[in-house]
Amino acid sequence: MIDFTNVQLEQIAIHQVGNKLRDEGLIVSSENVDVEDSNTRNYLLKYFLSPFDNNEIYNFTHPSELNLNEIYFFARKIFSKPDSFFENSVEIAKHLYEKSTHPKINAGELCICYFKKCSLDGTTADAIGFFKSEGKDVFLKFDSVKSNFKIKYESGINVNKLDKGCMIFNIEKINGFKVCIIDSNKNDTQYWKNDFLNIKPASDDYHFTKDFLSITKNFVTKQLDEDFEVSKADKIDLLNRSVEYFKTHESFDKKEFEKDIFQDAGIIKSFRTFDNNYRQENEIENIDNFEISSEAVKRQARVFKSVLKLDKNFHIYIHGNRDLIEQGVEKDGRKYYKLYFDKEV
Repeated sequence: MIDFTNVQLEQIAIHQVGNKLRDEGLIVSSENVDVEDSNTRNYLLKYFLSPFDNNEIYNFTHPSELNLNEIYFFARKIFSKPDSFFENSVEIAKHLYEKSTHPKINAGELCICYFKKCSLDGTTADAIGFFKSEGKDVFLKFDSVKSNFKIKYESGINVNKLDKGCMIFNIEKINGFKVCIIDSNKNDTQYWKNDFLNIKPASDDYHFTKDFLSITKNFVTKQLDEDFEVSKADKIDLLNRSVEYFKTHESFDKKEFEKDIFQDAGIIKSFRTFDNNYRQENEIENIDNFEISSEAVKRQARVFKSVLKLDKNFHIYIHGNRDLIEQGVEKDGRKYYKLYFDKEV
């Protein structure tokens, strides 16, 4: 959980980063920005920090040596010597410009901030934030002049709409720090996450839970009916029972899960094969036992569809007890579902 209740904005530098492919250039400011007005600081904090709410945790990574990750290297320098903040903010802006080569990347202001008293999962630490604004909104302004009004417009940044953000917490430096990101635009090949930051999901219970639920969903929806004859109602039942397992258990045991949910030895074997292949293809760590993250369950449960769609006439929401649904075919070939219930609600 992220808590910014007591956060203090200590330093802020702003640079303009263009698209290198279009030769838009990089404009570097000469010094830190001094924000004296308290209302302006409050709006800035809202713009920077409000989108971060129980985000997934990542770590910086590099294929050969962690210290070769540019942003990790600059973050270490800033945390160890906060007086070096501005000079390193310039290097960070240069690095972003070098990575801004996709044709759909827009130019924008890059705000780099140094915060104190940030809290992540109960640990208070300093943090470094990167915030890039790529889109401008038009705002109408109404000015009263004596007994009349004048209307004009201004172009600016909407404080309720952060395009790209990153928070680096000075926690677990040896593992690549703890990092959270915001990226509202998926049309630029995720250069923010992969090219600029170069981060990977943290090896924690949140990601273990999220990954296993995702693998289970993909197996049931994409693989199961290729290996076995299974109805849509049965597939929805498996998805519902999978989520229910995670909701009702504090810890996860893969063998227990397979036995409780899939039951059939053939399906279990098929699932294990799919699980291994999926992890290899997506470079996901293989963990068979972990503590279940309720936050990950809550988020993943949203994408587990429990709707049985019949032609364009009916949608049946199935929330449990597969035994109350009976499927069959009439003599004339028409298919049907028979539903049993105790009372109407």
